[in-house]
Amino acid sequence: MMKTVKIKKYSGELQDFDMNKLINSLRRSQADENLVQHVARNIVDQVEEGMTTKKIYQMAFNMLKSRSRISASKYNLKKSLMELGSTGFPFEKLVGKLMEFEGFNTQVGVIVQGDCVSHEIDVIAEKENNHYMIECKYHNSQGRFCNVKTPLYVQSRFVDVKQRWKSQVGHDTKLHRGGLYTNTRFTTDAIQYGTCVDLMLVSWDYPPQNSLKARIDKAGLYPLTALATLTKTEKRQLLDKGIVLCKEVYENPILLEQLGINESRQRKILDDSLKLCSAINTLI
Repeated sequence: MMKTVKIKKYSGELQDFDMNKLINSLRRSQADENLVQHVARNIVDQVEEGMTTKKIYQMAFNMLKSRSRISASKYNLKKSLMELGSTGFPFEKLVGKLMEFEGFNTQVGVIVQGDCVSHEIDVIAEKENNHYMIECKYHNSQGRFCNVKTPLYVQSRFVDVKQRWKSQVGHDTKLHRGGLYTNTRFTTDAIQYGTCVDLMLVSWDYPPQNSLKARIDKAGLYPLTALATLTKTEKRQLLDKGIVLCKEVYENPILLEQLGINESRQRKILDDSLKLCSAINTLI
């Protein structure tokens, strides 16, 4: 039985190192069980009193990457989302694509007239009689939470837009609903309020069975920042061109040639992109 070791979270708070928690996070990468156990044992042997969760995460990622780039990319998904840049637009595009995968027709970054004022809406999604107005709250650093102020703000905008929509021809039978996506986590009161007013809430780990990470896994819509075969500079250059998904990289290989990437690396990048966007993961 291993001794209790205190490790430091991003917040600075100390907590007991939990090997089972580490194993569960590794399994979500869809790595082979032998590899999961191998990485976990190595981490246990190296973890020290006061070591940061960031350090442990990086150790696990590097071990996975040395044996399976695809598993490493999946393990690194949360961080990859935070590497989409300082603006929220790439995340909005990703959310729009996730909604399209679920059968919605979407528009990203549109101006919508409300009953009182006009609003710039991140994603408008329509499917049959369902008409959604979705706002995206993006954070590019660890330790950030989406508190109750955000769903309060989203709901007030939605109410204004909904009043205008209801006055339009053909909208009297439609289900109008507001929604909020975030790449981090909701606070308890944010979930309580959002549930009370029937906002569609999606965060990194909420709802438990259909969270953001679960939706990305199911759709195979990984951000290009998840690719372990691209450098930070190359990722930034692609994002600057409006490219966000691994799927887009695979479908447009000329993009890699334009970046001056040699043929050998191009093949690795395209192979990883294909595997990421074709693999369906049902694990939560």
